[in-house]
Amino acid sequence: MTSHGTPPQPAARKRIWLTGASSGIGEGLARRLLADGHRVAISARSTDKLEALAQAAANGPGEALVVTLDLTDRDAICQAAVKIEESFGGLDMLLLNAGTCEYLDARDFEANLVQRVFATNFHAAIDVIESALPLLRVAVAEGGERPQLAAVSSASAYLPLPRAEAYGASKAALSYFLESLRLDLDAQNIDVSIIHPGFVKTPLTERNDFPMPVQVTTGQAVEAILKGLAKHRLDIHFPKRFTLLVKLLGILPQPLRRRIGLRMTRS
Repeated sequence: MTSHGTPPQPAARKRIWLTGASSGIGEGLARRLLADGHRVAISARSTDKLEALAQAAANGPGEALVVTLDLTDRDAICQAAVKIEESFGGLDMLLLNAGTCEYLDARDFEANLVQRVFATNFHAAIDVIESALPLLRVAVAEGGERPQLAAVSSASAYLPLPRAEAYGASKAALSYFLESLRLDLDAQNIDVSIIHPGFVKTPLTERNDFPMPVQVTTGQAVEAILKGLAKHRLDIHFPKRFTLLVKLLGILPQPLRRRIGLRMTRS
C-alpha cells in the first residue's frame, strides 16, 4: 500500500523481443517476463522449446509470440522483425541474450572457430539491432518511458583470459560497440544497457572444464538483470564480489595483467 492507502500501480506492460530464449538465462528471463505480464517475442532455433514456453504462459498475464530464428540468417532476422511489428506494432525493449562459447587452443589455431563465435555473439547481434531499431523508434514516437536496447555480454570483456580469444574478444567487441551506440542513440531517446555476468550455471557453462568461482544460479542472474533493466542501468554486472575484482584486474598495468594471466594458463 502507498502512503495514501491506495494499492501500488503495476509495472507497465512492455513489448519485448528476447533472443536466446530457449535455455539458460534466456529461458529464465522469458518465464519471468511473461509471468510479469509483458508481451514477449521469444526467439531461438528450437521451435519445440519456444512452443513449450508459450504453452506454459498461455493462461498467465503475459503474451508470448513464438519467433523461431537462426540468428546467423540475416533474411530470417528481417522476417522476424516484420512478424513482431505486425503483432506488437513496436518494441519497448530489445533484449539480446543469444550467445555461444568455444575455447581456442593456440597450439592448434583455428580461425574458423573464432569466426563461428563472432558470427553468433557479435555479427548476429548487430543484424538484430538493425532490424529492431525502427521498432524501438515507434515506442519513442508514442511517448512514455524511454525504450531500451540491452545485450548480454560477459565479465570476460573486462579482462583477457587464457583460451578466451574467441569468446572474450567477441564479447569485448559487443560491449565496445554498444557503448559507442549508446552515445549516438541518446539523442533519439533510446537507452542502452550492457549486461556483464560472471559465471552462471547454465547448459552452456556446464561444458566448461575449469573452476568457475562465485557461480550464481540462473534465477539469481535473472533477478539481477531485471533489477538493472528496471533502473535503466548502463552496466549491469553480477555477482559484484566477482565482477568488481575482474574490473580491477582489467585496469592494472599490462605487465601485471600478463603475469596474472600466465598463472591461469595451462602447461
